[in-house]
Amino acid sequence: MSQIVIGRRFCGPPNSGNGGYVCGVLAKEIDGPATAVLRAPVPLDAGLDLSVQDGQVALTGEGGTLIGQGRPSAGAELPKAPAPISLDEARAAGARHIGLTQRVHPICFTCGTERAEGDGLRVFAGQVAGREPGVVADVWTPHEAFADADGVAPLEVVWAALDCPGYFAWVEKEGRHGALLGTMTGEVLRRPKAGEGCVIMAWPLVRDGRKETAGVALFSAAGELMARAHQVWIVMGPRPETAPAGKESASA
Repeated sequence: MSQIVIGRRFCGPPNSGNGGYVCGVLAKEIDGPATAVLRAPVPLDAGLDLSVQDGQVALTGEGGTLIGQGRPSAGAELPKAPAPISLDEARAAGARHIGLTQRVHPICFTCGTERAEGDGLRVFAGQVAGREPGVVADVWTPHEAFADADGVAPLEVVWAALDCPGYFAWVEKEGRHGALLGTMTGEVLRRPKAGEGCVIMAWPLVRDGRKETAGVALFSAAGELMARAHQVWIVMGPRPETAPAGKESASA
């Protein structure tokens, strides 16, 4: 068992850890595809216990409160990645990000518009022109502030970059705000280098009551698939109606 601290820099909500980042902290203890489940809000600037036993990872807080769990995945949940788009197309989509004109999550590590370069990831996913509603994208260029000793983005930072685009896929599709990341299954094939421009795309999959699932993919500028993830988001507030069968998927 080791003790870790999720610094305030890595917040999602103002007083809780960024879901994708914390899922990545769990996943980095596992070889290959991994599934991470968040069980409770993640305390910031507090000592947390990280344990690994028989391939299972657990993150616990004060009094042994279970915060998150990680386990190996066979990858069956991982979505088929869409055809990649160019950096220019992704950059144009990012300019349509709803958070640039509305106050959504301004201090979030991943999508916070008030976070400076080198402080947050500044992934502003917006609707892709010519694609079905909810297919969003942006360009992500990892800052050197997040590079490890080899000059590449750490795995937990890659998972964080994949986090919020899945949320905004559903915002664009249905226009409803308010959801928390519950489960994320991801696979990182290659981590990007600092300064390497990449394309992040996300798209809605299925909605069932309070659960909304999304697919996310990271591509190199040349179209190489670098990472992909399947997400389960839990909608907050009034329970939404389940959409009729056959109306759920958004092809990319």
